[in-house]
Amino acid sequence: MAQPLVKKDDDRDEEVEYSPFFGIEKGAVLQEARVFNDPQLDPQRCSQVITKLLYLLNQGEAFTKVEATEVFFSVTKLFQSKDLGLRRMVYVMIKELSPSADEVIMVTSSLMKDMTSKTDMYRANAIRVLCRITDGTLLTQIERYLKQAIVDKNPVVSSAALVSGIHLLQTNPEIVKRWSNEVQEAVQSRAALVQFHALALLHQIRQNDRLAVNKLVSSLTRGSVRSPLAQCLLIRYTSQVIRESANNTQTGDRPFYDFLEGCLRHKAEMVIFEAARAITELNGVTSRELTPAITVLQLFLSSSKPVLRFAAVRTLNKVAMTHPTAVTNCNIDMESLISDQNRSIATLAITTLLKTGNESSVDRLMKQITNFMSDIADEFKIVVVEAIRSLCLKFPLKHRSLMNFLSNILREEGGFEYKKAIVDSIVILIRDIPEAKETGLLHLCEFIEDCEFTYLSTQILHFLGIEGPKTSDPSKYIRYIYNRVHLENATVRAGAVSTLAKFGAMVDGLKPRIFVLLRRCLFDTDDEVRDRATLYLNTLGGDGAVVETGADVKEFLFGSLDIPLVNLENSLKNYEPSEKPFDINFVPKEVKTQPLAEKKAPGKKPTGLGAPPPGPPSTVDAYEKLLSSIPEFSNFGKLFKSSAPVELTEAETEYAVNVVKHIFDSHVVFQYNCTNTIPEQLLENVTVLVDGSEAEEFSEVASKPLRSLPYDSPGQTFVAFEKPEGVPAVGKFSNMLRFIVKEVDPSTGEAEDDGVEDEYQLEDLEVVAADYILKVGVSNFRNAWESMGADFERVDEYGLGPRDSLAEAVNAVIDLLGMQPCEGTEVVSPNSRSHTCLLSGVYIGNVKVLVRLQFGLDGPKDVAMKLAVRSEDETVSDAIHEIVASG
Repeated sequence: MAQPLVKKDDDRDEEVEYSPFFGIEKGAVLQEARVFNDPQLDPQRCSQVITKLLYLLNQGEAFTKVEATEVFFSVTKLFQSKDLGLRRMVYVMIKELSPSADEVIMVTSSLMKDMTSKTDMYRANAIRVLCRITDGTLLTQIERYLKQAIVDKNPVVSSAALVSGIHLLQTNPEIVKRWSNEVQEAVQSRAALVQFHALALLHQIRQNDRLAVNKLVSSLTRGSVRSPLAQCLLIRYTSQVIRESANNTQTGDRPFYDFLEGCLRHKAEMVIFEAARAITELNGVTSRELTPAITVLQLFLSSSKPVLRFAAVRTLNKVAMTHPTAVTNCNIDMESLISDQNRSIATLAITTLLKTGNESSVDRLMKQITNFMSDIADEFKIVVVEAIRSLCLKFPLKHRSLMNFLSNILREEGGFEYKKAIVDSIVILIRDIPEAKETGLLHLCEFIEDCEFTYLSTQILHFLGIEGPKTSDPSKYIRYIYNRVHLENATVRAGAVSTLAKFGAMVDGLKPRIFVLLRRCLFDTDDEVRDRATLYLNTLGGDGAVVETGADVKEFLFGSLDIPLVNLENSLKNYEPSEKPFDINFVPKEVKTQPLAEKKAPGKKPTGLGAPPPGPPSTVDAYEKLLSSIPEFSNFGKLFKSSAPVELTEAETEYAVNVVKHIFDSHVVFQYNCTNTIPEQLLENVTVLVDGSEAEEFSEVASKPLRSLPYDSPGQTFVAFEKPEGVPAVGKFSNMLRFIVKEVDPSTGEAEDDGVEDEYQLEDLEVVAADYILKVGVSNFRNAWESMGADFERVDEYGLGPRDSLAEAVNAVIDLLGMQPCEGTEVVSPNSRSHTCLLSGVYIGNVKVLVRLQFGLDGPKDVAMKLAVRSEDETVSDAIHEIVASG
């Protein structure tokens, strides 16, 4: 039964759109499919039923094996019909059903008959279906027909064969590669689509041979390509050749650049745009090379076609990120696009103008944007807000007008992400532009008066507590903060109490007033609000006397908590009340990992020493207790770090082995967690022979074999190495599992007395620089960075080479350093061309270290990185740079 789905026009409620498939059921359609068996076929009725079946399949409806088989055989009976429309539906249905090998045989003869038919439509569709459902054996039988079809005079047949070849290249590449001569001939076809498909297939056949691709591009760029689609494809292949040859050429000339520039004068708009886009994306493109591309894109800005306007302004927006001056000439044309009916075009025009505009044009742009903002969705508004933030950082003298604009839109309606983007922008401007601090803080105070988002209110209050006391008149913010204590929910009230305490700690003149306000909070209905008020009153002055705030109080209120909250929570849960108070210094600082190694195969979970501890103590504590109980390792000192388990065997092998690296100041202990997965075997005297010939700074000093390893009962064997004290030595170790294997009688479970010595090769193991750095987070990176000071700061820039994305580069550096990302900066926004990542950790020797990474795309793929390191020891700062330089 058809039902209305969506309104066709919001302004005309009576006009609704109906779906003919709404409410259809699989059972009813399968009943209708019986019409395929009628002696007198009704082509129109059969086509309608096939359409319904295809709809169900594409909606994810599951057909049982029996149902699919019945439908398939019923559909094959429709080959007797001569109706062209029905025959095309039959072809589509056979492809979608993906018949099994047995069923394919039943329909192959009909398809091969159609493939040699005189009707071109039959031939083209039969080729597509056969190549979709056939295997390699049948493909060799019809290869001759496919070669003939590639060079067929009918472009529909030829294209069908070429497209089938593109698909078959994934499964039967050796067969398709034999068609090169025919495909080469098809590239010269006068039919636009045939030439396009032929070029795509020919490139895929040769794509792994760089020289062959170069020859292909070189021959085709001389003017033998007529199809605009094929020309666009050729431009992309040419760009690829230019990128690959850029590293090999010693001269300043670019191969094939003249071809790209010549395509800017092509009669087809798609070719002109493709060439312009390719030129703008060249690595290290110069202003002279950009000029002709920018000129044609500027012409597209005034096109009557929305798609051309959108394509041009989006490309110019990307160019403006790296070459803003080159786009300046287009500003007048882009200003006219601000009022474009297509909001995507208007948004791109605005953000591009904000990137390319000069200081004198800021005020004019702000007037235009004000009227524009109310007409676009939140996702577009966020883009505009980020562009305004960048503009303000570029022209700090314009901070007042830009800050007022952000404040105005902050008070308008909008979703959480939109409001968060505005607040984040104001915070960044306050931090980076000192003159904007007081104005920005007042704007934030006014916003929390009506803020409906708890998270934003608490974040603003936290920021006020850091920056507010540093202003010339801190007292003017107290009213806004105290209002939150009365008018908000418990979470915000608690945040307001903490902010008041920070003002009291930093501004002695405000202490009496703060004490009065905090005492009022003692009568709050919420436990946490009362507890915080009590804590801060005792911390700031005890009985209320106004005293000079000590450094320890400021550290307590403003210092960064370098302890993972989950570790603190577990330690508090395990604390037993006694005369000895809880000491936060004994809370482990390492970010928790999987407790003790275990193999992730079903039924292979470690027990005994390899099992997770029964309570929630930290991983380091559990490992330290285990290692200190072994006499050979008891004098190694305090355990610095234990790594996550590293698998040394494939899943579901005879023996499952993983290793945990325990790092001490002058030793490294490898804990090999072994599991015997063969019920008929008992392993005895299990050891791992470790070859450290590729780890010159390590020398083996002790080992502890595993006496017995029954089936499905994990155990551990250990090997210890000595290394230079306090030095982050690295190296590669090969591992061989050695043991005595004894057969076990399945009926009695008893092992034989005699055994056979055997060995099992394990994967290699590496000790890397990241093993000497603990993942220790900080709650407020900015405060931690500033308190660390710049005495031992080291800054340098690095080229990370071509990467698939900025996110890949960020993750690679995080993995290399093994440090803890802070404040969610490990997440990179999609399509972002720059990113800042903050890392913290503790280097071996208990040296705190902070890292600020600034990434940027240098061209389409190359990533550049600026690395700033601060630590408590200059040698550690240098060591972090050495890790990156050598990594």
